Amino acid sequence: MNEDLLKQSHGLGRDCVITRRSCFSASHRYSLPELSEGENRARFGSCSLLEGHGHNYELIVSMAGELDSDGMVLNLSNVKKAISAEVTDQLDFRCLNNVWPEFDISNKNAFLPTTEALAKVIWSRLSSHLPLVGLRLFEHPRLWADYQGNKMDAFLTIRNHFAAAHRLARSELTHQENEKIYGKCARPNGHGHNYLVDITVCGPIDKRTGMICDLSVLMCLVNDLVIERFDHTFLNKDIPYFNTCVPTAENIALHISDLLKKPIEGLGVQLHKVRLQESPNNAAEVYVNGPKLEFLPNHSTESSVFY
Repeated sequence: MNEDLLKQSHGLGRDCVITRRSCFSASHRYSLPELSEGENRARFGSCSLLEGHGHNYELIVSMAGELDSDGMVLNLSNVKKAISAEVTDQLDFRCLNNVWPEFDISNKNAFLPTTEALAKVIWSRLSSHLPLVGLRLFEHPRLWADYQGNKMDAFLTIRNHFAAAHRLARSELTHQENEKIYGKCARPNGHGHNYLVDITVCGPIDKRTGMICDLSVLMCLVNDLVIERFDHTFLNKDIPYFNTCVPTAENIALHISDLLKKPIEGLGVQLHKVRLQESPNNAAEVYVNGPKLEFLPNHSTESSVFY
């Protein structure tokens, strides 16, 4: 078989992103020795309580490279061994505060083992072993962090939900015209969805708290400005913005980004993305600042495989 046929049959030299999922269970506690018990409680809430609390973490490791003659970026057995040796074997069923020196807060240069800080440290331990392009670390299904090796910058995402009804129709059009555009969604009495909304913020990880922002304040802000306002409403009539704007998933996501952008900047971070999932099949994403959060090879613009 000549070289051209070999490349064609096995993808030799083509770029691809691959991912590996690993899980571990660990506990952690948020408490700084320079703060009093009351100050720690005020700053970190119940996360400051002894003896800490635990999570079932899910780690997604994204790697990029060219396919070899066997049609692989990397041998997945070697990937599994590297992640186990450098990360999961060391962390599983441990207290994060006591495992790695980066989280030994008796040292003034260490920081708390938050989700975003843990993602950063995992990157530092894996980057010499694997061609990393991104890490995603789930603390639980409604909270995760992304890290892409950008010094102290990280992404933090929180997930929430609300139930609402809407009708897709433009007031200047007839019912028949609206039905041609929006189909069943134009029916006069509307219909409802259980919406999932993901809010992603980005910013530098604080060198002591390990946080990019106060998570509890972020959650309250999203709840007050979006969830409580939108939940159990008929969007077209109960939300003034949608009196004159068709509440498609795209427009709802855009309006949420408009509501949150400046308040989130007040927390010292940037709103990066709003993702609104309307149903298992439909979602809209709005990127507010900076490049899209995608795990692309730096050396290629060709199509890649994402998780």
